[in-house]
Amino acid sequence: MFRLFSAAIAALFSLAIISMAPIGSAFAQAHSDRVQAANNDTVSVISGGIGGTYIRIAADLQAELDGVDDLRILPIVGKGSIKNIEDLLYLRGVDIAIVQSDVLTYLRNKQVYENIQGRVNYITKLYNEELHLVARRDITDIRQLRGKKVNFGSQGSGTYMTSETVFGALGIKVTPSSHGYEDALEKVRTGEIDAMVYVAGKPASIFTSVKKDDGLHIVPVPYTAKLQQSYLPAKLSADDYGNLVDTDSPVDTIAVGAVMAVFNWKPKTGRYYRVKRFIESFFTQFDEFQKAPRHQKWGEVNLAAELPGWRRYAVAEAWLAANKAKLTATAPTQKQRKLFEAFQAYLASQGRTVALSQSDQKILFNKFIQWNEAVSKPN
Repeated sequence: MFRLFSAAIAALFSLAIISMAPIGSAFAQAHSDRVQAANNDTVSVISGGIGGTYIRIAADLQAELDGVDDLRILPIVGKGSIKNIEDLLYLRGVDIAIVQSDVLTYLRNKQVYENIQGRVNYITKLYNEELHLVARRDITDIRQLRGKKVNFGSQGSGTYMTSETVFGALGIKVTPSSHGYEDALEKVRTGEIDAMVYVAGKPASIFTSVKKDDGLHIVPVPYTAKLQQSYLPAKLSADDYGNLVDTDSPVDTIAVGAVMAVFNWKPKTGRYYRVKRFIESFFTQFDEFQKAPRHQKWGEVNLAAELPGWRRYAVAEAWLAANKAKLTATAPTQKQRKLFEAFQAYLASQGRTVALSQSDQKILFNKFIQWNEAVSKPN
């Protein structure tokens, strides 16, 4: 009797297992499908630290592209251009990196990676980032920082890279430190260090905490011949930083391009198709990025701008070629073309054409046109 009872229980248990198997299998398949969909649809963008412009740009990408072609954009706080390139090369799940345009030259010269220019491509140049050199008001010339303590930011960051390059090119030997930018700003306030460098698109939110009575200001950076090979001239005004720049005295500085970089994924790979969807959605929706409340730096972006020293990713190149008519639909008038030719002749007479690429000349010229129209309007 006991044996019959045990056999009946075992049979019932076996039937239960058999009946549950399809359910468990269905759940497992559903889980697998969700994992695959989540990864196929998510594009991660590694950017910069909190308070900088890169993270704002990444947040704008999320705001505009989330849901487009079923994409999910995942912004990641990064640790600077050099580290972002390393993460793009080796960190699983990183698809796009926002970096400074001088990073590839820097890494190639340092011989850090093999064939870096073949492995890392660009989607588009974004905008120019200004170098902010902040010190107490008794320091009025960058040469006064010789032998003093200057914060370059964390090693591996774009700011550290540019600081090292600029001070080296100017022949000014300083004692660099690697504090976080918020900490460095406070140390400049207290006099623990003499100055700090921060490379970011203006206006950088890190400086919103500065008050007039803090006694700080932005120190000019001269645009010397040695800097013209990699950088552009720029200005910072009171409109950008009312408590760091005097109203009637804009400050000269330099700027470096920000770049949307991508690993050179080959066709017929999962990462290739994911990045392809991102690029095509981004380019198609680009007009939306130039509207409020997106960051004002989007207004400087020219999708077709060439970037010396970089190779454009094949997907981006193909989209631009196929949409050339759309991109040239807003071609300049004959009057503007003549003005631009005169503008280029002026730059040549000043020896500036080597320093300014065609795209940067056009950006500067468009700003000139806007200014000219504004001052020409009757009061």
